[in-house]
Amino acid sequence: MGSIIVLTGEGKGKTTSALGMALRAIGHGFKVAFVQFIKGGWRYGELEAAKRLEPDLEIWPMGKGFVHVDPQNPDPQDVEAAQKAWQFAKSKIMSGEYFMVVLDEINYAISFGLLDVKDIIETLRQKPPQVHVVLTGRDAHPHILEIADLVTEMKEVKHPFHQGVVSRKGIEY
Repeated sequence: MGSIIVLTGEGKGKTTSALGMALRAIGHGFKVAFVQFIKGGWRYGELEAAKRLEPDLEIWPMGKGFVHVDPQNPDPQDVEAAQKAWQFAKSKIMSGEYFMVVLDEINYAISFGLLDVKDIIETLRQKPPQVHVVLTGRDAHPHILEIADLVTEMKEVKHPFHQGVVSRKGIEY
């Protein structure tokens, strides 16, 4: 039976954890779809690694990059990009073709007001029973947490960013 897994919190490692689950699933011969709601434009390490694991791992960066959204007044282009990514991800979930579908950083898109949480919950409730769905990103919506089978909250204890260390290739991207 497929589960709903939420990786949230202020600490680093949400996407990395989802990639680890994807790698484990692929090791057992399963297919994984990985839809990125915010990331786009940069060359992330996971995109290069995914090319080596095709067709078992498919990653689609569908965002506009790191965005700062006013939830009370989101930019229509940000809304459009998130909606397009959601419709694409929804089709991957409902197809039943994938063992796991990762909705990377979808929690941001919901908390920024770019997506309707009710539509996402309805889809998660109607998903094919064998499909596992992983939702990542800070600020997971309480209703998403309520329907999830597994929730992990990442907590930052210490981070080199606070000592002036910028994002590092192979670690943060």
